[in-house]
Amino acid sequence: MSSTNTIRASVPAVAVGATGLVTFGTLAATMMQALDTTIANVALPHMQGSLSASQEQVAWVLTSYIVASAIATTPTGYLANRYGVKRIFLIAIVGFTVASMLCGVASSLGEIVFFRLLQGVFGAALVPLSQTTLLDSYPPEKQGAAMAAWGVGVMIGPILGPALGGWLTEYYSWRWVFYINLPIGIATFFALKSALPDPDVESLRAEPMDFSGFLFLSVAIAALQLMLDRGQSLDWFQSTEILIECGIAIAAFYLFITHTLTTDKPFIPPQLFRDRNLVGGLVLIAILGVVLFSTFALLPPFLQRLQGYPVITAGLVMMPRGVGTMIAMQISGYILNRVDARLPIFFGMLLLAIALSWMSTFNLDVGAQEVIYSGLVQGLGLGFIFVPLSAVTFSTLAPKYRGEGTSLFSLLRNVGSSVGIALAFAYQDYGTKMAHSVLVENINPFNPALIKYVDSFAGVNSVNAMVSIEVELQRQSAVIGMLGDFHYMAIGVLCAIPLILLLRPGKLDESGHESVMD
Repeated sequence: MSSTNTIRASVPAVAVGATGLVTFGTLAATMMQALDTTIANVALPHMQGSLSASQEQVAWVLTSYIVASAIATTPTGYLANRYGVKRIFLIAIVGFTVASMLCGVASSLGEIVFFRLLQGVFGAALVPLSQTTLLDSYPPEKQGAAMAAWGVGVMIGPILGPALGGWLTEYYSWRWVFYINLPIGIATFFALKSALPDPDVESLRAEPMDFSGFLFLSVAIAALQLMLDRGQSLDWFQSTEILIECGIAIAAFYLFITHTLTTDKPFIPPQLFRDRNLVGGLVLIAILGVVLFSTFALLPPFLQRLQGYPVITAGLVMMPRGVGTMIAMQISGYILNRVDARLPIFFGMLLLAIALSWMSTFNLDVGAQEVIYSGLVQGLGLGFIFVPLSAVTFSTLAPKYRGEGTSLFSLLRNVGSSVGIALAFAYQDYGTKMAHSVLVENINPFNPALIKYVDSFAGVNSVNAMVSIEVELQRQSAVIGMLGDFHYMAIGVLCAIPLILLLRPGKLDESGHESVMD
């Protein structure tokens, strides 16, 4: 992309009195898109029965959305510069809302997969455009509070998704997890249509997009996402499909980097990566994505399958994590212009490590209170990280690169989440098998604890006793495998703390400009 055009130029000043509507519209758009990353997960079994699909087939409902969203995130900055933020934002909202309705009325698996793909394409622009719009709508001294509000939408959406999706599916239909976007989409559209100013036509970019760079990057992201999403079910590199996807991803990334370094006007300008705060922020948001979404992926099966919680109850038990996130975001947004932004990030990472270490001590007898309190601590940690990280990442970035920067920020968060979920399930599977092989060594007629356990059966060699033992072995092994995930995530967060030094030691002064601390 040419470095001579700016996304800021296509976002004229918001009229006095319209800032509230802009804030409402951007937050609603952010939450709507973030909610859809998890709300459909709990409805998959119901979709499977309704659409007469296998488990692997219905998984494409999630895969199509993830892949399309990842690919469509990258050109958001260019499109906003070329056609204006307001126009692209409104098109994305309308497209996402209509695609959601089409998902709800779909009568076959092919239809819903296609409509979910469209939903991902249109929804990809919502989060980066929301962030860009808020950053440009508030003066620098208030951007910390704006990022706190924006972060609520980004972080709360995935947290509320399982509970809301379970409630809608249980009492209405799986189709309502898509219909719910209709009123939100309509309200968001009219709020932003009336509040956002029209772009200055002279400032819009007229240069063509680097389609070669976009193509290479899109193929690389698509192949990587497919590999991560399908790897667990296909036994990873034992599968020919996974090997092919891995090879395509590596080759496409190589071509993208080579093309970027040798063309005059690349799709993503290398000048972006000269900004130290942006590079540090991209690395840390990817790590945050790994921890955040892998936790969301591991806890629901633990609560529902191993502890027998109904889906709604499991969602309610996990909800205090969102409360902690909201509290910490408001606090960190308030103090951001008073302290070095790295301090709340450091504090948040410590809280996150403590919460993950706590969760690594769970067992099948853990009560709901421990899950709630550990989730609350984890939520506080995430909130203290996300707001200052979102603000400081762009605090020194030239406004002309803000569109590309926010797109990369969202992309790295999504890729990090995909990597985290893939690694978490892969290690849990490995840990479960290892734990099972160790536990089974103690299954013999000379183990007094085992004899006591099966005393109610007709001898240790009875079929019922063997079935009961194997079921319990599977449950205990699954828990041990999950605890290993939390343990290594805690270690990973602690090891990532020194990466905070990548960020410049600055804070916002009273005028809203960054002052660098020596």
